[in-house]
Amino acid sequence: MSGADETRDGVALTSLDQPLSDVADATKRDLVDYLDAMADRILPELRDRPLSVIRVRPGQPPFMQKNLPRYTPDWVRRTPVWAEASHREISYALCDDRRTLLWFANQRAVEYHPTLGKAARPDRPTHLVLDLDPPEGDAFDAVVRTAGLVRRALGDLGLTGAVKTSGAKGLHVFVPVVDATTAEEAAAATRALAVHTERLDPALATTAFIREDRGGRVFVDPTRAGGATVVAAYSPRIRPGLPVSFPVAWEDLPRVRPADFTVRTVPALVGTGDPWSAQMPAPQRLPTELVAEGRTIPVARVQAMHEGRRRARARRDAG
Repeated sequence: MSGADETRDGVALTSLDQPLSDVADATKRDLVDYLDAMADRILPELRDRPLSVIRVRPGQPPFMQKNLPRYTPDWVRRTPVWAEASHREISYALCDDRRTLLWFANQRAVEYHPTLGKAARPDRPTHLVLDLDPPEGDAFDAVVRTAGLVRRALGDLGLTGAVKTSGAKGLHVFVPVVDATTAEEAAAATRALAVHTERLDPALATTAFIREDRGGRVFVDPTRAGGATVVAAYSPRIRPGLPVSFPVAWEDLPRVRPADFTVRTVPALVGTGDPWSAQMPAPQRLPTELVAEGRTIPVARVQAMHEGRRRARARRDAG
């Protein structure tokens, strides 16, 4: 092997000193070393969950990989999932150990997006997630204020959550739920929680799924439910500097920026700890009234599809 190649945990790592991609100012070694250093923190977020990854290659745009390629080693655990959209079975990876994580790193898998439910019980999500997406421009302060609204809405319902940067421009609020929670109940509660947040300050936050209807407000995404994925805590993102989705204490949110947390800074920030695990509340039972309210709220994607068709017809009729 050349000086740029090595083996860890039985995994051959190649071309480590080459640029990782045309987007990130980093080498492949930077990615491998980061994921190896953080394996004990990120693996609990991936274990037993069907995994999608976003990979990069120099000179090519990033791409999402769900179905494992044929050359995947036999020792990589996998689980079959039926994809209704493509009418076929997808073989998803289960990234349960350091060896598998290193294999993905060698494949230039930068982003790690596990499902909300585990492979054995996909109909039982472990968390509700609200994804707070800023409007155009540098509006992280508005996202932080919206996260405060989410926290208030949760408190009004007797619930608590943990918050992390998305690794891009927004924030994710996670609310752990008890095992008995069904996917339908979680989806309904997520819709209702998003609406509760919007009501607290409709000039700041919106649940409008159609971008042109958001009017410069922070989008409180009510659709992270069912078979949805969300980027894992400690996962890098394919952006300049390789930022990381990183847990932040509620009281520290006004003093941080997403760019503070990168593959170069995070290992030293966490030391021997695991702030995401430490900040995560115990699983909670969803209030019955919250679920009931959510069942009366239309599913955002379906509502947006119908509204888009209605507007298209109106434009055609107007000539």
